[in-house]
Amino acid sequence: MRLKKGLMFSAIALAGALVLSGCIDSGATPEAAPVEEAPEFAAGTTMADLAAAGEITIGTKFDQPLFGLRGPGDKPVGFDVEIGKLIAAKLGIPADKITWTETVSANREPFIQNGQVDLVVATYTINDTRKEVVSFAGPYYSAGQDLLVLAGNTDITGPEDLTDQPVCTVSGSTSEKNIAAYTTNIRATDTYSNCLGPLRSGEVVAVTTDNVILAGLADQNAGEFEVVNNPFTEEPYGIGLALEDTEFRTFINDVLEEAYEDGAWVDAWESTAGKVLDTPEPTAVDRY
Repeated sequence: MRLKKGLMFSAIALAGALVLSGCIDSGATPEAAPVEEAPEFAAGTTMADLAAAGEITIGTKFDQPLFGLRGPGDKPVGFDVEIGKLIAAKLGIPADKITWTETVSANREPFIQNGQVDLVVATYTINDTRKEVVSFAGPYYSAGQDLLVLAGNTDITGPEDLTDQPVCTVSGSTSEKNIAAYTTNIRATDTYSNCLGPLRSGEVVAVTTDNVILAGLADQNAGEFEVVNNPFTEEPYGIGLALEDTEFRTFINDVLEEAYEDGAWVDAWESTAGKVLDTPEPTAVDRY
């Protein structure tokens, strides 16, 4: 069964099916995470520096429905944004002291390496190549790469149908690398939303990225597109931070595990992506 608004599709590493149930309200404001009062950290750690500064810069997507989408006042909203707020709160930093920086797929590593952001929460797949230049906490969620096609297109049932066919994805993304195994006719752009026009016009036959991102795009454009519902990869989402900052990575993993246990992770999901998708089981963090 293809994924349209209101239909069901399978996702890799989720406890069950994800079900589209309606449009996410980008204007909704999730309940604020409780901010730690005067947290104490070892001197010289990233946590101590950020807590002392009382502010943090977090990179996220601004064009990803359900995860990171520009909302009221140009502030992003979505599940990734709420995860960022949870981490900031444990540092004693309230949401209004977070500077949100738009990070597209191609600039996530440079922004971390150059210190333009303190961390990145941006549908950011953990892989070995990226781990050579940045570190990752998490994963905090797992998705699977799939295809978005025009509604009613039954010719494309999976990536094997894309030989020599034009496909759109984002430059520098894991999706771009993965789809190259099936077609070299790739149109790469900076954001997934920029792929929708070429799909509408027939310049490309499909858009490819993680199934939950495609689900958000389909939900925002009801009746136009559908997800093929044949995920062909596993995409563990991690939180990017400076290479070999072990203390900060351990701290973020601790925050995630606490959020799993006390329900804050579920609250973050259900106030954002959970308005459209069923709630999955949290993904166990990797203590590498």
